[in-house]
Amino acid sequence: MFDQKKEALFYEKSDNEPRLWHRGENVHCFLCPRDCRIKNGSVGYCGVRQNIDGKLYSLIYNIVSSIANDPIEKKPLYHFHPGTRVLSVGTYGCNMKCGHCQNWQIAHADISNEKLSYHKIAPEDLIKLAKKYNSSGIAWTYNEPTIWFEYAFEGAKLAKVNNLYTVWVTNGYTSIPPLEMIAPYLDAYRVDIKGFTDEAYIKLANVYDFTHILKAAKKAKELGIHVECVTNVIPTINDDEKQLKDIAEWITKELGSETPWHVTRFFPYFEFSYLEPTPLETLKMAEKIGHDAGLKYVHLGNAPKNI
Repeated sequence: MFDQKKEALFYEKSDNEPRLWHRGENVHCFLCPRDCRIKNGSVGYCGVRQNIDGKLYSLIYNIVSSIANDPIEKKPLYHFHPGTRVLSVGTYGCNMKCGHCQNWQIAHADISNEKLSYHKIAPEDLIKLAKKYNSSGIAWTYNEPTIWFEYAFEGAKLAKVNNLYTVWVTNGYTSIPPLEMIAPYLDAYRVDIKGFTDEAYIKLANVYDFTHILKAAKKAKELGIHVECVTNVIPTINDDEKQLKDIAEWITKELGSETPWHVTRFFPYFEFSYLEPTPLETLKMAEKIGHDAGLKYVHLGNAPKNI
């Protein structure tokens, strides 16, 4: 386990819940909608926030597992500072643990594994790196930035005073208060909308109420943050016409017709290696559904151009 810890934000002691564990040991983390009640010595669902003697600590503050200077379009963000490069950083852990995760090696990692590789990069050093490599901004990406909130928040504040834009590439499973806190320093919110039923989200991400994702995306838009949405279209789980129509219509109604929707092709991977790749015809169907719902920008991803 990493040797540096930082007291977490968005938690409270839960001494009034003696039925769960011994009185005085519990903390309630409300950073995300999982609302973990964590006993002394244990970590929450994300695996990176630990109760130590009645205080909650982030175990991944300034722990960087992955770093690159990416094109902004790779996030994917197509309507936000196109043509620029963004310093992209990720850590370990996630609050979803999706079965089709492309970055499962870091998102599903057990941080007690002493063989994990990482760099310690202070928030102020992120700014130096961004300037060194001529990045126009900083993105917290590769795994879920919500669980890295303390680090992302401090980095975003520094980025703004240094004229760098800021991006969260997120699964959207965040509580509203953290989003409101970081909003003055966050420019773009690229969010996954993985499906439009609880059944789909349970299968994909062990999330039992997907409306939390919708509420956070809508709040981000209301707070003036640029929002783009992604749906990875997965056969037998979220590829039916009704679900795709519901997603498209919700984006149009709640986020606006100019909100980009990236519809991406699924390829068999990780726990879902038994499925087939998304037929190109399904992507074309989704594209038509999006336009019929009133969306001006529907982009197809992981597929040949001009299909």
